[in-house]
Amino acid sequence: MSNHPEDTAVYVENTDPEARQKQPPSNIHGWGADLDPRARPAVPMERTPPRFIEPHYEQPEQQPVTVKVFHSTERPGLTPVFGTSSPPSGVSGLIRAGAFRFSENDIRRWLMLLFADRVNVVEGILQDLSHGHVPDIFREMGGPAEWKYNRAGFYRKAAIAGAVVAILLYANSRRRRH
Repeated sequence: MSNHPEDTAVYVENTDPEARQKQPPSNIHGWGADLDPRARPAVPMERTPPRFIEPHYEQPEQQPVTVKVFHSTERPGLTPVFGTSSPPSGVSGLIRAGAFRFSENDIRRWLMLLFADRVNVVEGILQDLSHGHVPDIFREMGGPAEWKYNRAGFYRKAAIAGAVVAILLYANSRRRRH
């Protein structure tokens, strides 16, 4: 490869840019209908019936607040109606309270809420054990259905779980020796 300017080929577009623009094909009915607003079929119907200026419903009365209800920092106040079936409690409730201090577009909020869900599962298992009920985790996580309808997936998950347990046991035994 030489460094002489005459050896370098330069491609120059000689076509007029307006000639290169796509022209609407005449054989397709409705092509380019969005170019002219008067040609769009929905334009005459957009204002018929006229849009509502005020809400066409009555605002429901505010539900009384009897438990802690989290709401977004982007919205003022509470919605008129909200759920109270599972109020925040325990460590997971504290994590959720911390998460709701952040904006909805902050990743920390969503990661904390996901973590709070996992903590809530552990709290539920501990609560079951404290009441004398041993949870059937295999059945509650869909083990029998997985065995019946997706046996290959069951074997794959069992192999992965076994490998993880074996690695953890091996790492723990090496740590005890040292």
